Amino acid sequence: MTKIEPRKLMDKEAPNRSTAIVNGRSSNVLNWDDVRFSWAYPKYKKMLGNFWTPFEINMSSDVKHFPGLSDDEKETFKKVIGLLALLDSIQTDYAGRVADFLTDSSLNALMIILAQQEVIHNHSYSYILSSLVSKDEQDRIFDYWRTEPVLDKRNEFVIKGYEKFAADPTVENMLDSIVHDVILEGLFFYSGFSFFYHLARNQKMVATSTMINYINRDEQLHVDLFVKIYKELLEEYPQYDTPERAEYVQNVFRDAAALEIEWANDVIGEKIDGLDIEDVEDYIYFYANVRCSQLGYERPFEGYRKNPLKWIKAYEDVDLGKTDFFEQKSRQYTKVNVQDNGFDEL
Repeated sequence: MTKIEPRKLMDKEAPNRSTAIVNGRSSNVLNWDDVRFSWAYPKYKKMLGNFWTPFEINMSSDVKHFPGLSDDEKETFKKVIGLLALLDSIQTDYAGRVADFLTDSSLNALMIILAQQEVIHNHSYSYILSSLVSKDEQDRIFDYWRTEPVLDKRNEFVIKGYEKFAADPTVENMLDSIVHDVILEGLFFYSGFSFFYHLARNQKMVATSTMINYINRDEQLHVDLFVKIYKELLEEYPQYDTPERAEYVQNVFRDAAALEIEWANDVIGEKIDGLDIEDVEDYIYFYANVRCSQLGYERPFEGYRKNPLKWIKAYEDVDLGKTDFFEQKSRQYTKVNVQDNGFDEL
């Protein structure tokens, strides 16, 4: 297997424009007008344009609505927040590890922005919970990953894919870890997202769903970035673009979908009124097909070419740069002063 060497901090003899995505040469001086990949700068602008902070979200309406949720809704709310907190914590670290081996300084910069966005995502979960529950309850929620068997299986699935690359940085292991990244950011969040959007369409926890929409929007960019890196790696190392790899990726997505469906049945099941678990399962199969296809492979599941949760598109696909998002009544979004978190409206 082809070993990947860490990027040099500085190389006086190398050009600013990198010679390869990994194992290449670059001075490590970033000049956005002289980068190897034409898609890097547009991606940089898009990621910057997505900048947001949890402080901007007024949580006062959610504080009022949370006690009125059913016991099952409250428990699912807490468990999904606990899951997201763990996954985004892992993701922050993984992005930094990948960045160390990318020769191209523009891709390293994108990874740093990605990691910063994951930190904001984690902050948002703390911000939501600090508005709704006691500190002791928040600590318990952030420790769900230690005690929930179904959650533990999903986490181990991703962590093993990441740790293999961290322990042995080869081209093959980087490719494998990116597949697991696309699963984490592009599949393992999505049943949880559907729960929050379901609450919002019933005028429940609208501020939280707005925060989730921001996170969802970031994750879509992150998936696209890693897909591009994956394809650039295969372009430079075509010996890894084999039928065996295609079969491997499809099987990984099949396993991932099974784990996500097991989790969805655990936290949603028949407990959430109006959110049909069979539709959520089909939604997971649909996104497994979407993500596998994005990586360039045949869909692992026959059929499932249409999103079964049609209503969710209004929440997933909002483009805050093009839509009068802040006027949507279903969102009830208002910015608040950083200091007060909206509690002056209670």
